[in-house]
Amino acid sequence: MPVPLVHVLVLGGTTEARRLAENLAAPAPGVPLRFRVTTSLAGRVAAPRLPPGEVRVGGFGGPEGLAAWMREHGVDVLVDATHPFAATMSRNAAEAAALAHVPLLALRRPGWVAQDGDRWHSAGSLEEAAGLLPALGERVFLTTGRMGLAAFAGAGTDALWFLVRSVDAPEPPCPARMEVLLDRGPFDLDGERKLLRRHRIDVLVTKDSGGDATAPKLTAAREAGIPVVVVRRPPVPQGVPVARTPDEAARRVRRLYASG
Repeated sequence: MPVPLVHVLVLGGTTEARRLAENLAAPAPGVPLRFRVTTSLAGRVAAPRLPPGEVRVGGFGGPEGLAAWMREHGVDVLVDATHPFAATMSRNAAEAAALAHVPLLALRRPGWVAQDGDRWHSAGSLEEAAGLLPALGERVFLTTGRMGLAAFAGAGTDALWFLVRSVDAPEPPCPARMEVLLDRGPFDLDGERKLLRRHRIDVLVTKDSGGDATAPKLTAAREAGIPVVVVRRPPVPQGVPVARTPDEAARRVRRLYASG
């Protein structure tokens, strides 16, 4: 009897997406299924770490385009494993899954939780984060990525100096006084401590991305007594089930199709 082949489309670009593809590519004992995994990348990073399976790069043309692509390629299940702040793509995924009648699962690493000694300031957007900075410090470690730097390029932040860390070089508009550090996580605690001291950082800005790869900066800031502006993540679209780890997501997908 032939083993069923399930086509999983993973909207990726995260470590969790890559690990999910690796998990589904490996046979699971006692589960009579094979998975064809296609990972879709936005193409914003110049040299991404590619997962196993098929990879496509670029957009779909909105929810209608994504739904059409899934129908054309026989997608059985859609997993939104994009960055926790990719709100537009998550909304498109929810709408496309409904249009194509394909089950949808969101894979989201848990957010960070403040600990004793943390001096966190919550912000609902990058613009709100920029507005908080003048009262908190003068030398800013900005770790929100290369997208959205325009929020920190306004007149209210002209007196501040920014160390901007990103995987690829940012494009204008950018802060008036800025140094760029091109680097890719994971980062270790000792390195983050040295970076804060070397650049005399007195305030950190980060998105609540969660995960371990970039969390050491939070520990280093806590140890140094440095305030941290944390941009809250947008919610997952209403009604979309959420898995917190790649293993949990893989189990849910296997359970869904093993049960028919």
